[in-house]
Amino acid sequence: MADVFTKKKRSDVMSKIRAKNTKPELLVRQFLFSKGFRYRLHQSALPGKPDIVLKKYKTIIFVNGCFWHGHKNCEKSILPTSNIEFWKGKIQANIERDRKSKRSLKKLGWSVLTIWECDIKNKATLSKTMNKLVKYLNDIKPESNY
Repeated sequence: MADVFTKKKRSDVMSKIRAKNTKPELLVRQFLFSKGFRYRLHQSALPGKPDIVLKKYKTIIFVNGCFWHGHKNCEKSILPTSNIEFWKGKIQANIERDRKSKRSLKKLGWSVLTIWECDIKNKATLSKTMNKLVKYLNDIKPESNY
């Protein structure tokens, strides 16, 4: 199927997509805050500039868009049909950067979690994903020096 936009229009549309403070990220942050968890955002001193940093729990959370981060077997990660080589390279580079960031963070002693956009797309999946996240965090003994 051909792209419905011209090359210029597609570029304009894609350039307006946010890198931080996305709707999925805001949903996760609001939920965590409502449950009493406190966090830092977009810590540039850490590899990958994580979306959410829970220092007390030594846990990093990335809230990834399925398209931009190449979520395997997800309907939202289908590449545009125009300029396909560009998009393949772009998404593959994002996947490699994500892997490298996660490895670096783990070497620094952080637990790294990824929440995918499709995991929080509706109330049912949002609730299920957030409850698993809270259970995970509650099972960790928080570090008291934060």
